[in-house]
This record gives sequence, structure tokens and C-alpha cells, in this order.
Amino acid sequence: MSTPSNSLPHSPTGSLAGHLKELRAKWGWFVALGIVMILAGLIALGSSYTLVIGTLISVYYIGAMMIVGGVAQIFHAFGMKGWGGFFFWLLDGILYLAAGVLAFTQPDLAATVLTLLLGIALIIGGLFRAIAAFQMRPAPGWGWILFSAIIAIILGVEITVQWPINSLWILGLFLGIDLLFNGFTVLMFGLGLKK
Repeated sequence: MSTPSNSLPHSPTGSLAGHLKELRAKWGWFVALGIVMILAGLIALGSSYTLVIGTLISVYYIGAMMIVGGVAQIFHAFGMKGWGGFFFWLLDGILYLAAGVLAFTQPDLAATVLTLLLGIALIIGGLFRAIAAFQMRPAPGWGWILFSAIIAIILGVEITVQWPINSLWILGLFLGIDLLFNGFTVLMFGLGLKK
């Protein structure tokens, strides 16, 4: 007596085939994302002037978000006064607020700190991207994702080694390069899925 294929337990191979089928159906989204990322990278790499301006805008944007978050945390602390943890929430909000104000009053210092954090984030993100690439290994184009991961790790190491010398412009430069390479690899992955 045979059972319908829908009632059979899923094997790892069948599950992988299902995921590949879903990915192949969305190959166009990968291509579109790759193109957008490439364009963003080209804009970021426009000139040394746009690199410095981009870094300062990034610092001010992050500072503004920290100020908003800090004020919200302070209001939240007073709302939690009877529930305990008041001083934790208040101190957390004050630290956020102070960091945001520091980003506006000392953008060069903030850029230096953010440059170091970017380097660390690229290394960690590259490691996660490498793990994802190995998990996608049977899919066509998985090597491009691995290539992108290696580039991100190299960029992260380069940032941390040169830190803090080039902090004012390196944020824009390395983000632009990472966007270009990541966009290219996502584009190639999408084109590989189409085949």
C-alpha cells in the first residue's frame, strides 16, 4: 500500500530541493538587490569629498538616533519607577543621550569610534556570511556569497589595523567597497539561480 508523497516525512534532501525551488522562483529579487547595492556603492565612492561628507552625515544621523533613543529611555525610566529597574533605565537613557550629544559636538571623535565599530562589524558580518554560504553550498552561486564574506572580513581587518588614522573618510570608502562587492555577489547569485 503506497502513501501519497505529501504525507511522507520530509527528508533533508527533499527539504533542500524545496528551498532551492523557492530561491529560484525569486532570482529576480536577488538581481534587483544586487543592482541597488552596486549603485549605492558607486555613489559612496564618488570622490574623497563625498567620502568625508558621507562619514559626517552618518555620524550626525547616528547621533540624532541616539538622542531620540536616550530621551525615550529616560521617559521610560520614569514610567517604570514603581516597577523596579528605574536607575538602570535612567542610566541607560542618559548614556544614550550623552553619546548622541557627543556625536554632534565631537563628530571627529564619534567617527573614530564608529570606524572601529565598523571594522569589528565587517569581520563578524563576514563570518556570518561565510557560514550562510556554506549552508547554501549546493545552490548555484554559493561561492560568490563566500567570496563576499572573505572581502568583508579583509575590509574589517584593514579598518581595525589602520584605525584611527583614516577615521574621517574610511567609513565611506570601506562601506562603498563592501556595498559594491556584496551587490556584485548577490547579483551573480541571482543570475546563478536563474539558470
